[in-house]
Amino acid sequence: MAGIMQSLPGFRDFFPAECARRNYLTGTWRRVARSFSFREYDGPTLEPLDLYRKKNSGGEILGQLFSFTDKGEREVALRPEMTPTVARMLIAKAREYRKPIKWFSIAPFFRYEKQQSGRLREFLQLNCDLVGDDSPAADAELLALLIETLRAFGLTSDDIVIRVSDRRAWMEFLATKGVTDEVQAREALTIIDKLEREPRDVLEKKLAAFSLSLGEIETFITSARPDFFTALQSNLAARGLDDFCQLDLRIVRGLAYYTGLVFEVFDRRQERRAIAGGGRFDRLLSDLSDGKVDLPAIGFGIGDVVLGDLLADLPATRSKMEAAMAAEQATDIFVIVADESRRPEALGVVQLLRALGRRVDYPLNADKVGRQFKDADASGAAVALVVGEEWPKLKIKDLKARTETELPHEALADWAANLQTPAP
Repeated sequence: MAGIMQSLPGFRDFFPAECARRNYLTGTWRRVARSFSFREYDGPTLEPLDLYRKKNSGGEILGQLFSFTDKGEREVALRPEMTPTVARMLIAKAREYRKPIKWFSIAPFFRYEKQQSGRLREFLQLNCDLVGDDSPAADAELLALLIETLRAFGLTSDDIVIRVSDRRAWMEFLATKGVTDEVQAREALTIIDKLEREPRDVLEKKLAAFSLSLGEIETFITSARPDFFTALQSNLAARGLDDFCQLDLRIVRGLAYYTGLVFEVFDRRQERRAIAGGGRFDRLLSDLSDGKVDLPAIGFGIGDVVLGDLLADLPATRSKMEAAMAAEQATDIFVIVADESRRPEALGVVQLLRALGRRVDYPLNADKVGRQFKDADASGAAVALVVGEEWPKLKIKDLKARTETELPHEALADWAANLQTPAP
């Protein structure tokens, strides 16, 4: 309809149902991260533009920034990712924290790119980072956190796969082919990262600029067996999680700051872009601090868009998500005012129940009892509590079983404390 204001392309309105879905995702992310003793942090939405220039994200990210000059004549950008922010924060205060540092954040990010399936210009993302330990055990611990996060939504190794690779192995291979300059090697890896997305003739032409052929690249991918993978799988096997991972050297990750292990998560049907991704960035803190802080680090990010689409697409995960969303939005108790002369007493009941932590609704104005019960059903309440002429006795109506019992007012607090309702 003409004249109605709409949200900008790539940005979303979150109506209550969408908020419930978002809360399901973020609540699950937060619960699992805390179970691994990761601590939550956050940073500013707006950062100096130089932070992204200096950290060497690569030209693609720099071209996607929402950047501008602010009123103080500073060049700034809405954050497109969290890694440079957490690196900046750690450079400032890393000495104050015991190692390894295990942090997570849940925050919005912004990238000015073409809107398409699984990709928006504003999105939520879980970021988990383990800093100060470069051992294979640290790699496995972070991947275990990633796997458990996805399992918490009901996803199994039949649904998803984590494809793991090693940037060090790629750099060594490129050196044997004469690509010894680090900047050029990174540019070559940016091309290799698009193996599954660009036509062969286009790739051949781009690789030729580095005296590389697509055949050489494909031979390396199928024959190389980096040492790290055996130790990684052994650690994950001890947890019963090794079925989720497979070695796949086609994964190189486009961001230039990765130094070792890299990985991406895909659905087994390969119907959508990566669900999550990450890797080692052992030199980033040193690069950003000009050598003042030198700590190894590994991290990953999961965005809400692709993950949410996948959960909605699979019957088992969709059912689990919908049940959680319904519980999130449901009222626990609906108070029926059957006798308007008892409205003051009904308000006292509402106040007591809310003070006890229950989600309670009631009619703000006088209404027919029948209509109030319809509102109670629509609210998703488990029970209705009727305040009427029987006061100080109350009637409890089980809205699913359609049964009725009486409750003395003095027993209300104990009854409410023991009432079983779906967890939000």
